[in-house]
Amino acid sequence: MYSFMNDYSEGAHPAILELLMKSNLEQNAGYGEDIHTAKAKTSIKKLLHNDKTDIHFIPGGTQTNLLVISSFLRPFQCVIAAETGHINVHETGAIEATGHKVVAMPCFNGKLTPAVIQSALDHHTDEHMVQPKMVYISDSTELGTIYTKSELTALHDICKEKGLILFMDGARMGSALTCKENDLELKDIANLVDIFYIGGTKNGALLGEALIICKEELKEDFRYLIKQRGALMAKGFVTGIQFEALFENNLFFELGAHANHMAEQIAEALKEKGYPFFAPVGTNQLFPILPDEVIEKLEKEFVFSLQKKVDETHSAVRFVTSWATTQQSVDALCDFFQGIK
Repeated sequence: MYSFMNDYSEGAHPAILELLMKSNLEQNAGYGEDIHTAKAKTSIKKLLHNDKTDIHFIPGGTQTNLLVISSFLRPFQCVIAAETGHINVHETGAIEATGHKVVAMPCFNGKLTPAVIQSALDHHTDEHMVQPKMVYISDSTELGTIYTKSELTALHDICKEKGLILFMDGARMGSALTCKENDLELKDIANLVDIFYIGGTKNGALLGEALIICKEELKEDFRYLIKQRGALMAKGFVTGIQFEALFENNLFFELGAHANHMAEQIAEALKEKGYPFFAPVGTNQLFPILPDEVIEKLEKEFVFSLQKKVDETHSAVRFVTSWATTQQSVDALCDFFQGIK
């Protein structure tokens, strides 16, 4: 059965495995102080057009979110997020377990706006409630939507005005930056947010996220915080090598573009059949609304996830393509829909 369940089912891109094997018997310094990590950081900083950022490699996305939010909020402070946000829905209360409330706000297409942020601020007015201090967004979002440059600029402006830390989850940034509707570059993100990360786990790496701190006040002693949260790996060169490979010859962007191209073909096949979508199409996550009877047949041949019951006879499902999705699997899924009467 072909799987469209997620974008981390496979191991890693061959170029990453090749570099891991090539450097396997090297004796590297530990805790991210090796030459490969340094090369990866240099490559990323060139794309950021900013040598003053601090870059740290963290094993996974949930750990990165937990680390960032718990490190920069005082005990009585909270983080604002879309109600569909990963930290609110898919992290088993990891943020709340650190003592910080996630203020989850209703949003259109999974994206926060200045008006939504202001609404959260208007509701939290005194010391009897948690104090909003951080805004969490993701690009792409949990619904596969992206932030445009103007939208991110608007969020930057209100966060600066209100003294809020703007944090971007970039677990699927590879797909976001290479989708046709995108007008953001890494250098724009570095100028508009305080802290963000570039996801490797969901874009061809075995594991790892590149956390980038842009705001000067957040940099001090951060390695202490990484260590305390169990995220400072002795073999830090393992993630360094992977990001060295990802940002050599634009591999990171090629992999994101491939995932999007695979998704685009599926989306076209669905549109030809007249199926609507629960969220806009653009990145590597698709949310078509299908008749339940079609879903029952689909489940016999493909692996995917149910997103939401829409009405008595229809449900939204989620298809996810990846850097490793084959043309054969896409053709099989498209042929399935073409055969539906």
